[in-house]
Amino acid sequence: MAGIKALVALSFSGALGLTFLLLGCALEQFGVYWPLFVLIFYIMSPLPHFLATRCGDDGDSSTNACRELAHFLTTGIVISAFGLPVILARTQVIQWGACGLVMAGNAVIFFTILGFFLVFGGGDDFSWEQW
Repeated sequence: MAGIKALVALSFSGALGLTFLLLGCALEQFGVYWPLFVLIFYIMSPLPHFLATRCGDDGDSSTNACRELAHFLTTGIVISAFGLPVILARTQVIQWGACGLVMAGNAVIFFTILGFFLVFGGGDDFSWEQW
């Protein structure tokens, strides 16, 4: 039952984040759809983690180079998603109000992605964690 509540909460927060993003694009005073390019960053952000869990070994060492590279790439993707609306606003392609709405949407969406990994990323069915 707790998994269903978490799934509903994550779905609601994802919808809220996408609503902020679409408001930053579709409101009449803004009317420019360039900020929708941050959707690419939303899709790309979990990919390094997925690749690192498949290629990395879970040995007894305290550091894992593959996992650290995945964290580095994910950090770069998230920072790029926050930087794109600022660059678009500085070059006057979008207005600063649209930039603020897109930034709010970015924060909500990335916290939703983080929450998904915290709730559902515990382990596989074949891991030793269940023993």
